[in-house]
Amino acid sequence: MMDTGTLTPSHTQPGAPDHLVRRGPRAFAGVHLLIDVRNGRGFDDEARVRQAIVDCVSACGATLLHLHTHRFSPHGITGVAVLAESHIAAHTWPEHGYAAFDIFMCGSGRPEEAIAVLARAFETEDIGVREVLRGEVTV
Repeated sequence: MMDTGTLTPSHTQPGAPDHLVRRGPRAFAGVHLLIDVRNGRGFDDEARVRQAIVDCVSACGATLLHLHTHRFSPHGITGVAVLAESHIAAHTWPEHGYAAFDIFMCGSGRPEEAIAVLARAFETEDIGVREVLRGEVTV
Protein backbone atom coordinates (compact mmCIF):
# COMPACT_ATOMS: atom_id res chain seq x y z
CA MET A 1 0.00 0.00 0.00
CA MET A 2 1.30 3.46 -0.88
CA ASP A 3 1.78 5.94 1.94
CA THR A 4 0.36 9.33 0.99
CA GLY A 5 0.87 10.99 4.36
CA THR A 6 2.99 13.87 5.49
CA LEU A 7 6.74 13.65 5.12
CA THR A 8 9.03 14.37 8.04
CA PRO A 9 12.57 15.68 7.70
CA SER A 10 15.32 13.07 7.95
CA HIS A 11 17.89 15.70 8.89
CA THR A 12 18.15 19.45 8.88
CA GLN A 13 20.94 21.92 9.29
CA PRO A 14 20.04 24.91 11.46
CA GLY A 15 19.81 28.08 9.39
CA ALA A 16 19.95 26.26 6.04
CA PRO A 17 17.22 27.20 3.51
CA ASP A 18 14.63 24.46 3.15
CA HIS A 19 13.39 25.47 -0.34
CA LEU A 20 9.83 24.54 0.62
CA VAL A 21 6.66 26.08 -0.78
CA ARG A 22 4.39 27.47 1.90
CA ARG A 23 0.63 27.86 1.65
CA GLY A 24 -0.66 29.30 4.90
CA PRO A 25 0.43 27.03 7.76
CA ARG A 26 1.24 24.15 5.38
CA ALA A 27 4.56 23.42 3.65
CA PHE A 28 5.20 21.36 0.52
CA ALA A 29 8.21 20.07 -1.41
CA GLY A 30 6.91 21.85 -4.49
CA VAL A 31 4.11 23.02 -6.75
CA HIS A 32 3.38 20.97 -9.87
CA LEU A 33 1.33 22.61 -12.61
CA LEU A 34 -0.16 20.39 -15.32
CA ILE A 35 -0.86 22.71 -18.23
CA ASP A 36 -2.89 21.69 -21.29
CA VAL A 37 -2.38 24.00 -24.28
CA ARG A 38 -4.96 23.52 -27.04
CA ASN A 39 -5.69 24.96 -30.48
CA GLY A 40 -2.39 26.78 -30.69
CA ARG A 41 0.19 27.37 -33.40
CA GLY A 42 3.72 26.05 -33.68
CA PHE A 43 3.37 22.75 -31.82
CA ASP A 44 5.58 21.12 -34.48
CA ASP A 45 8.22 23.87 -34.45
CA GLU A 46 11.12 22.64 -32.31
CA ALA A 47 12.70 26.10 -32.05
CA ARG A 48 9.39 27.58 -30.86
CA VAL A 49 8.87 24.85 -28.25
CA ARG A 50 12.45 25.25 -27.06
CA GLN A 51 12.11 29.04 -26.79
CA ALA A 52 8.79 28.68 -24.96
CA ILE A 53 10.51 26.49 -22.36
CA VAL A 54 13.37 28.98 -21.97
CA ASP A 55 10.88 31.84 -21.63
CA CYS A 56 8.93 29.87 -18.99
CA VAL A 57 12.14 29.32 -17.01
CA SER A 58 12.87 33.04 -17.06
CA ALA A 59 9.31 34.14 -16.22
CA CYS A 60 9.12 31.67 -13.33
CA GLY A 61 12.36 32.98 -11.81
CA ALA A 62 14.01 29.58 -12.17
CA THR A 63 17.57 28.51 -12.95
CA LEU A 64 18.10 26.45 -16.12
CA LEU A 65 20.69 23.69 -15.72
CA HIS A 66 20.05 21.72 -18.92
CA LEU A 67 17.56 21.71 -21.81
CA HIS A 68 17.03 18.86 -24.25
CA THR A 69 14.45 18.63 -27.02
CA HIS A 70 13.68 15.83 -29.46
CA ARG A 71 11.65 15.93 -32.68
CA PHE A 72 9.62 12.86 -33.58
CA SER A 73 8.74 11.71 -37.09
CA PRO A 74 6.36 12.47 -38.63
CA HIS A 75 5.51 15.10 -35.98
CA GLY A 76 5.66 15.96 -32.31
CA ILE A 77 8.27 17.34 -29.96
CA THR A 78 9.34 16.44 -26.45
CA GLY A 79 11.45 18.74 -24.32
CA VAL A 80 12.80 18.58 -20.80
CA ALA A 81 14.42 21.40 -18.85
CA VAL A 82 16.30 20.41 -15.74
CA LEU A 83 16.10 23.28 -13.26
CA ALA A 84 17.81 23.99 -9.97
CA GLU A 85 14.22 24.23 -8.69
CA SER A 86 13.08 20.94 -10.38
CA HIS A 87 11.90 20.62 -14.02
CA ILE A 88 9.74 21.61 -16.96
CA ALA A 89 8.60 18.94 -19.42
CA ALA A 90 6.80 19.52 -22.73
CA HIS A 91 5.15 17.06 -25.09
CA THR A 92 3.34 18.13 -28.28
CA TRP A 93 0.80 16.42 -30.50
CA PRO A 94 0.52 18.89 -33.40
CA GLU A 95 -1.78 16.56 -35.33
CA HIS A 96 -4.29 17.01 -32.49
CA GLY A 97 -3.60 20.69 -31.79
CA TYR A 98 -2.40 19.87 -28.28
CA ALA A 99 0.64 20.32 -26.05
CA ALA A 100 1.16 19.21 -22.45
CA PHE A 101 3.49 21.09 -20.11
CA ASP A 102 4.48 19.89 -16.64
CA ILE A 103 6.08 22.55 -14.48
CA PHE A 104 7.33 21.44 -11.08
CA MET A 105 9.14 23.89 -8.82
CA CYS A 106 10.24 24.19 -5.24
CA GLY A 107 11.25 27.25 -3.27
CA SER A 108 10.58 30.73 -4.58
CA GLY A 109 9.89 29.66 -8.17
CA ARG A 110 6.66 31.04 -9.64
CA PRO A 111 5.33 28.30 -11.95
CA GLU A 112 2.03 30.13 -12.50
CA GLU A 113 3.95 32.75 -14.54
CA ALA A 114 4.39 30.12 -17.28
CA ILE A 115 0.69 30.20 -18.18
CA ALA A 116 0.79 33.59 -19.92
CA VAL A 117 4.13 32.71 -21.55
CA LEU A 118 2.61 29.60 -23.12
CA ALA A 119 -0.49 31.49 -24.29
CA ARG A 120 1.76 34.00 -26.10
CA ALA A 121 4.21 31.41 -27.43
CA PHE A 122 1.51 29.26 -29.03
CA GLU A 123 -0.97 32.05 -29.83
CA THR A 124 -3.92 30.61 -27.91
CA GLU A 125 -6.07 31.32 -24.89
CA ASP A 126 -7.32 27.71 -24.77
CA ILE A 127 -5.30 26.65 -21.74
CA GLY A 128 -6.25 24.41 -18.85
CA VAL A 129 -4.29 24.28 -15.59
CA ARG A 130 -4.31 21.83 -12.70
CA GLU A 131 -2.20 22.48 -9.61
CA VAL A 132 -0.85 19.68 -7.44
CA LEU A 133 0.89 20.51 -4.16
CA ARG A 134 3.54 17.80 -3.85
CA GLY A 135 5.07 16.31 -0.72
CA GLU A 136 3.47 17.96 2.28
CA VAL A 137 6.17 18.18 4.93
CA THR A 138 6.32 18.86 8.63
CA VAL A 139 8.43 21.88 9.54
